[in-house]
Amino acid sequence: MKYLVISDMHGNLENIDKLDPVFKEVEGVFCAGDFAECFKLETGKPVLEKLAVKHEAIFAVGGNCDEMDFIEQLEEQDISVHKSLVFHDGLAIAGSSGGSVFTNETANERTEEDLLSDFEIVENSTEACGDENGKWSNLVIISHNPPKAEKIDSPAPGVHAGSQMLTDFILKRNPVLVVTGHIHEGCAVEKIGDSTVVNPGSLAEGKYAIVELVKKDDAFVCESVELKSL
Repeated sequence: MKYLVISDMHGNLENIDKLDPVFKEVEGVFCAGDFAECFKLETGKPVLEKLAVKHEAIFAVGGNCDEMDFIEQLEEQDISVHKSLVFHDGLAIAGSSGGSVFTNETANERTEEDLLSDFEIVENSTEACGDENGKWSNLVIISHNPPKAEKIDSPAPGVHAGSQMLTDFILKRNPVLVVTGHIHEGCAVEKIGDSTVVNPGSLAEGKYAIVELVKKDDAFVCESVELKSL
């Protein structure tokens, strides 16, 4: 199953339309937030409305540039996975909105503890994963804020903006795929434990990714990831 992975649209409507051929070829869309341009909250809704009609299976969270009330608009479009566990084609998809506290100037900055609390439903549903150690075989995490890593959370060499608590959660629960964004310069693919982590870069800058998930021996694996540009 191939999925389109996007993040950080920042009010750019044109680049969503440029993806029309891709929307037709994928099973679904994973979106890691920042619909709105920074400090221009009104630009988020037009992006949401344009994206929502592009595919029947879209799974999204909000970003730090999207106010928390924007989650209600995602829910109205039936694409929100914020603080939820949504099942689709054998996958269990959970999400977290917003970014970690940095300047306190963008619309949705939260503590690491708050961000991680969005995944309590995963912690409380470990019987659904079917593993005695609480590791999932079908879990996809969508988090606007990245985990602490080597590449995907780095805005500059030697600088990391990711969450160590989220990294620990990933190592504990073993999602097959982690989709993130927020750090435009962190456009990359890497591993945290056995989990594949993808930051597709900013769609406002023409960047996106294609992920292929395959079920093998009753567990999903990430078969391939392609980082792409328009």
